[in-house]
Amino acid sequence: MKMPKKKTLGPHRPPGAKKVFIVEDHPVFREGLANLVREETDLKLSGTAADAFAARRDIARLKPDLVLVDISMPGQSGLELIKAIRAKDTKLKILVVSMHDEALYANRVLRLGADGYIMKKEEPSEILNAIRDILDGHIYLSEAVLASTDKSAVSAQPPPKLRPLDLLTDTELEILELLGMGKTDEEITAQLHSSDSQVKAAREAIKSKLKLRNDNTLIRFAVCWVETGSTEPA
Repeated sequence: MKMPKKKTLGPHRPPGAKKVFIVEDHPVFREGLANLVREETDLKLSGTAADAFAARRDIARLKPDLVLVDISMPGQSGLELIKAIRAKDTKLKILVVSMHDEALYANRVLRLGADGYIMKKEEPSEILNAIRDILDGHIYLSEAVLASTDKSAVSAQPPPKLRPLDLLTDTELEILELLGMGKTDEEITAQLHSSDSQVKAAREAIKSKLKLRNDNTLIRFAVCWVETGSTEPA
């Protein structure tokens, strides 16, 4: 008599396993994060989404304990998603997992209400550490950025002068980075689901805030920043 095949099950999870929802537009990395969560007995994959609009709908329905959020996504950015989540839920844990420079974005996402920031280049084990740290009620940042943040928080000295890029809005910063990556206005408009006039207005605002004379200077600044981290245009 032929016996039926047994189904392959994931690790046994206790009733208290924490539910994790993943928002990531890159399918390979999204599945990698999903598999990472699936392998852990104290975590449970609640769901995934490729954009902020689907994420907002499913997060409200599935009610996860923690959301992993990328910054750059088509349509609404991860920064806007963090704002939307916080407007609805002040207790849901949020960890940003991004390729972007932590030194520039970490304090920005914390101000919006996220609970931590980790770069995609980190080892999977460190991403799990970050998830658990935040679920335990802590803020997660790299040691270098955390030390800087703590120092500025307790210092009796006046706040340091803003860096030029700190003057930009979240959308303007995203557009500057896309320009530095060689994207055209048309490509930026498509990626951000924006309009030509909005992108052009953002370019003008960036030039004004960074005191850049023209479009050529703007592009040189953007490329230099993306490639070297420097804010001095060539």
